[in-house]
Amino acid sequence: MRSVVQRVSRARVVVDAECVAEIGRGLLAFVGVGHDDRHEDAVDLARKLVCLRIFEDAEGRMNRSLLDGEGDLLVVSQFTLFADARKGRRPSFTAAAVPEQALPLVEEVATAARAEGVRVVTGRFGAHMQVALENDGPVTLLLDSKRAF
Repeated sequence: MRSVVQRVSRARVVVDAECVAEIGRGLLAFVGVGHDDRHEDAVDLARKLVCLRIFEDAEGRMNRSLLDGEGDLLVVSQFTLFADARKGRRPSFTAAAVPEQALPLVEEVATAARAEGVRVVTGRFGAHMQVALENDGPVTLLLDSKRAF
């Protein structure tokens, strides 16, 4: 699984003019699922997200995480994280998992993060979403459950 994680002051997801998810301070995690991803990848990614020490402590160092009460987690599915644009002009999405495989794993990320005690909200899987965010820092990280980067 892959994730683009942004530390945010606020973020929200709108589908068909309806706000379906919103957070204040916390993390926005765009999550993509690949063909080889399994339950263990979802749990590993969730644990990484809630434990990431990317919030500042009293000395201004990135030393605090969501588990330290630094905010909420917004999980948004994004199959395009598995796009391959190395050839030509049109990206290939063949490395992305099919929806029947991806949906339960994205839901598992949210479930596993909730089990850690973090408030989690999600976008709407498969929907055309408008995602608005205010990146705090800016802080943006790339995560991969296979440790590709």
